[in-house]
Amino acid sequence: MAKKVSTSKSAKETTPVQEVVRLDIDEKVEQRLIALYTLQSVDSKIDKIQIIRGELPQAIQDLEDEIAGLETRISNLNANIKETEAAIATRKNEIAEHETILKANEKKMDNVRNNREYESLNKEVEFQNLEIQLCERRNREATAKIAELKQHIEAAKQLLESRNADLKAKKDELGDIIKETEKDEERLTKKSKEQEQYIEDHYLTAYKRIRKAARNGLAVVAIDRDACGGCFSKIPPQRQTEIKMHKKVIVCEHCGRILVDDDIANRVEAALEK
Repeated sequence: MAKKVSTSKSAKETTPVQEVVRLDIDEKVEQRLIALYTLQSVDSKIDKIQIIRGELPQAIQDLEDEIAGLETRISNLNANIKETEAAIATRKNEIAEHETILKANEKKMDNVRNNREYESLNKEVEFQNLEIQLCERRNREATAKIAELKQHIEAAKQLLESRNADLKAKKDELGDIIKETEKDEERLTKKSKEQEQYIEDHYLTAYKRIRKAARNGLAVVAIDRDACGGCFSKIPPQRQTEIKMHKKVIVCEHCGRILVDDDIANRVEAALEK
């Protein structure tokens, strides 16, 4: 009987594999993994808030750029009109000068003494008439140009008014979304900064680099159905055991993301829900 009792006691003292794994855990590594996964969870929540805003910030920026372009166009068109009007005024002065010369020559023609002098004055009269006609034609063209420029200005102003209305609507929409989410975003951003303090610089740099490269913003992922939660590549059983031991930071061999087990993931998610 004593032998059997001894055998039974030995069996009770045998530590399960899971408990052995827990005893071999490096607490510093575990804390680091918890901080990394917490940081990832918080940053992912911030990402979701920004996704809710959608493309509104970019749409607003595009509208502001278009409005600035329209305002510049209107300003340039007005400057062109002023320049054209100044040219018209200059040519009107030239017409007045040509008319003065023309009248003087016509008066001289009444007192010519010979044909040669008459022909010379006649040519001068013709020249002045041609100059007057040329100035008048250019002024008509300039007047038509001004009318066309004013049409362009009116069209640009109408479009500007429409774009300003669109901009106000989108800003109001974005403002409503920000108002609904800003408290959560501020809280999460503060939480993100707090978590960064618990992570060594080289791990934090690696986290940010991986996160920036990943389209879904995931740098730290949990194992999901024996696969990487980021790229879904299968993880060998031995590798999963190493991850559960929390003795070192392990990354996915395929995508480079930092891997954690369900234990850390569940603990972090439970803590964040409090």
